[in-house]
Amino acid sequence: MPSNLHFVKTVLLGAMILATFSLEAANYQVTTITDELEQPWSIAELPDNNGFLVTEKTGRLLHIDNKGNTTTISGTPKVFFKSQGGLLDVILDPEFANNQRLYLSYSGGDADTNRTTVVRAKLSADLLSDSEVILEVQPSKKKAAHFGGKLAFLPDGTLLLSVGEGFEYREQAQSLNSELGKLLRINSDGTAPTDNPFPDVAPRVYSYGHRNPQGLVVDPVEGTIWMAEHGPKGGDELNRIVPGTNYGWPAITYGLDYSGAIISPYTEAEGMAQPVMYWVPSIATSGLAIYRATAFSGWGGSLLTGALVDQKLYRLAPEGNGFVQSEPFPEVTGRVRDVRVLSDGSIAVLTDEGAFFHITSTPLEKTAAVE
Repeated sequence: MPSNLHFVKTVLLGAMILATFSLEAANYQVTTITDELEQPWSIAELPDNNGFLVTEKTGRLLHIDNKGNTTTISGTPKVFFKSQGGLLDVILDPEFANNQRLYLSYSGGDADTNRTTVVRAKLSADLLSDSEVILEVQPSKKKAAHFGGKLAFLPDGTLLLSVGEGFEYREQAQSLNSELGKLLRINSDGTAPTDNPFPDVAPRVYSYGHRNPQGLVVDPVEGTIWMAEHGPKGGDELNRIVPGTNYGWPAITYGLDYSGAIISPYTEAEGMAQPVMYWVPSIATSGLAIYRATAFSGWGGSLLTGALVDQKLYRLAPEGNGFVQSEPFPEVTGRVRDVRVLSDGSIAVLTDEGAFFHITSTPLEKTAAVE
């Protein structure tokens, strides 16, 4: 049996867990770059070893170098900062080295009229310029919940945005007349691609029936879109996104309402996709990354997901048609908000408590079997 799956199964079966962790601990190092961030939400790696961009929900965009020195970048948009709202994701344009463009998602508006919004801007030193709003989710909503807000580029250069259903508007996740509870796809200038699934009815909608997706990643090898979304009391989901597909919320769900009330008596229905993986009880899955580097041997195709409730970083190792879950880095604790695989194969992690962890691989001197 491959050593990575051996590790997974010993954890799940509760056998030899201490020996397994000690073997894993020998081949990685966790460094705290800084622990003084204020509600960080997302991280992007800058090219040429120039450090990182980190968003804070309060509205700050930070440049952090590899030693943890922090500079605030000016010119960020005004955000509606309350509860789950604020400055959310940051992603670099695929041609960033040439055009210096980046994209930010955030909650715009106020308590009575707010919406998930995307702005495109240019980064020059510590200043954003040429900012333009390229997407405002329609319709607007009240209160500060379920914005979604994750961004990812597809290989064709189009941009994906995950959008929550606004909590009190969950029925709109099933309506193509609303962009709430959807995965949207736009061109980098904000226009709708003509080959989206519903060009006449919902030109920006790529998939629907989502609750509050805060994990989104595109596999650079296979092109698969993976999206993780919060369930209510249980029913967190990992979905493989297929254009035009209905993922069921709230018509089908594996979760209950927070009061314990039944949201739907159904967990499956014709014409609605099943999750590849779901969690009961909820782990509160957040940031999502896919591992296609070589620094951690045997990890190809693994997903990494943060867990806000469990306060852990999980690895989902491919097995058959699904995944097997493990906790590879028990030293990483806190409400894990975002995780990114960096260009050298190391891993960056942010927590709500303000920590920025950097996980690097170090070669094992000797490989020992664990029975």
